[in-house]
Parts: sequence; structure tokens; C-alpha cells
Amino acid sequence: MAEFRLAVVQLHVTKVKADNLSRARRLIKEAAGQGSKVVVLPECFNSPYGTSFFPEYAERIPGESTQLLSEAAKENNVYLVGGSIPEEDGGKLYNSCPVFGPDGQLMLKHRKIHLFDIDVPGKIRFQESETLSPGSSLSVFETPFCKIGVGICYDMRFAELAQLYSRKGCQLLVYPGAFNMTTGPAHWELLQRGRALDNQVYVATASPARDETASYVAWGHSTIVNPWGEVIAKAGSEEAVVYADIDLQYLSDVRQQIPITAQRRHDLYSVKAEQES
Repeated sequence: MAEFRLAVVQLHVTKVKADNLSRARRLIKEAAGQGSKVVVLPECFNSPYGTSFFPEYAERIPGESTQLLSEAAKENNVYLVGGSIPEEDGGKLYNSCPVFGPDGQLMLKHRKIHLFDIDVPGKIRFQESETLSPGSSLSVFETPFCKIGVGICYDMRFAELAQLYSRKGCQLLVYPGAFNMTTGPAHWELLQRGRALDNQVYVATASPARDETASYVAWGHSTIVNPWGEVIAKAGSEEAVVYADIDLQYLSDVRQQIPITAQRRHDLYSVKAEQES
């Protein structure tokens, strides 16, 4: 199939988990009703984002939230990238993205590799490592349309990860993420366009909707970028579902016109994966 429809759900997340799950289920159904074959939810779609919330909202996988995702994927016959949830496993907490197939089966679980530990003086300090442990594997899944690589938020800043996904044959990279009001306007779109252009892939990001009353205010603006580096769909700050038709023939044309993959100087440099999933 040369084309398929992608939907990115920008969800309004509250402190009431049941409401978050119910709203997510409704919007997944809405996206499928518009012909979407792949649906992406935002980072921390079932809980507020913050180190104080991670232990309180953490679940095992399988658990309440992933059970709903499994059912929603099967009911709507979609590949569902379940944003992320705080996951508890073996006494450790992870920021984890579960992916489900149209049969409702768990295809993979991506644990955020790069923890969001930053300090921008006078603007924002955030330390995910205060409560979370990092994942240690790459995450790629196959669909009848294309291979898809998964990262979570801060993972997008690391160009090496995207390059490895591209080398593994991915034509779409998805990043559930929650950039904030400092990093969002500065880097959110720029990073997505950079990853798309560097690797000649489609890139999609799913952010929570902006809530000015939250302790951590998300930038929003969930986006889909094409392999030419152009933004082809973008939400505002409010709850929304945005769509794009992913055209794999167009991607192939771009790669043929500017054949950077064949022109890389592997005799001078290389990026390799030390550990495989």
C-alpha cells in the first residue's frame, strides 16, 4: 500500500485517570472513523506529567490503561501507539509506550531511553531521573504499510536514534512527547523537521493539549512532517485530532532525488547500535 492515513491525538489530560482513558477511547474511535490506520496518543496520556505523579499513577503492563488500549485497537482495527504511561516493573518506574496491533495484541513496549534531566536557569528545571529509570532498547514495529520507529519526547533530540531507525528500514518515526512552554516554541517543530530531513522519513509527534492550570504546562502543537521537512499537519494548543495521508511513493521519490543514504561516507564515520531490542 503506497498510502495510509495517520492520526495524532492531542488529548486533554486531567488528574482523573478514568476521564483520561474514556476521552482517549472516544478520540481513537473518532480517528478510525476518519479512515486512520495508525493512531498515536500523547506522552503520559493517562496521568499528569511530573515526577510527583509518576509513582501515584504507575501501572504494570498489562494493566488498566493497556487493557483499554488493547480493546480500542481491536474494536477500531488500528495500529495504536499508546502514547506513554508511567510503568512499574520490579520496583522501578519507567516512561513506557505500548504499541498494539489491530488484533489487540501488544506488539512492543518502548521505554524512554533518554531521561529528561534539564536545567535552563530562570526558566525550567526538570529531573525525570529522580523517579524514573531509562529503557535500553530500540523499538521498531512492522505494519502492512511500513516499518515504524518509536521514541518518547526527549528521545527526539538524539539524532543517532533516528538514524538507526532509518537504517532499520523505518519510513515513519513517532514521538509521543510533552515539550513545555520554554522548549516547545524553541525546539519542538525544529527537531521534528530536522529528524525528518536528516533521514528522509515522516515524523509525527503527539503532545497533550495545553492546560495552563497544570503544574507542567505542555506546549501542544502535535505535528506531522514529511520527508522534505515540510509540516503537513499541526494542531493548536487545544484538544484535537490531526490527520495526514502518509505517501510512501513520495518518500521513495525524495530518497531517489537526493540519495543521501547511498552517499554516506561509511569509510569515514558510522553510527551503530550497541544493543538490539
